[in-house]
Amino acid sequence: MAYQYRPQQYNAQQQDQGFLWNIFQRVDKDRSGTISDTELQQALSNGTWTPFNPVTVRSIISMFDRDNKGGVNFNEFTGVWKYISDWQNIFRTYDRDNSGLIDKNELKQALSGFGYRLSDQFYDVLIQKFDRQRKGQVAFDDFIQCCIVLQRLTDVFRRYDTDQDGWIQVSYEQYLSMVFNVV
Repeated sequence: MAYQYRPQQYNAQQQDQGFLWNIFQRVDKDRSGTISDTELQQALSNGTWTPFNPVTVRSIISMFDRDNKGGVNFNEFTGVWKYISDWQNIFRTYDRDNSGLIDKNELKQALSGFGYRLSDQFYDVLIQKFDRQRKGQVAFDDFIQCCIVLQRLTDVFRRYDTDQDGWIQVSYEQYLSMVFNVV
């Protein structure tokens, strides 16, 4: 009987799970089985040698923390990993000069690609708000935060824009409620 070579069949999902489990264990410094916002912040890099935006980290944790324990278990972490990886790919797509930062024109291209139609003046406002380093550009973590905030504000606005004409009329308290639901 001749020897037949049969390549081993690897399950990509199992490989990914093993890879992610190793990362999860390295990030879970206190071995609690849950990655806290502090642990995640220390593990993430924004490419600028500055700490990852803690507001962004808390936003991400809150999106995936299904049982509101203030952190993510391994299953939730797999979602966090994919979410951050997807954002990295988006960021790299629009960081045309590969500077590791998004300038006003790159931000405009990105948000236009997401369907936003905003004025040049408003892009100046976004840069001013989300440029923690005061370089006139937005780092990876702050880009994520900018997009999260913009999406949340848009979602709240759409609830009041029943005829979808881009205009709403709200009372002062309704406005405050809208903003406080986002921040």
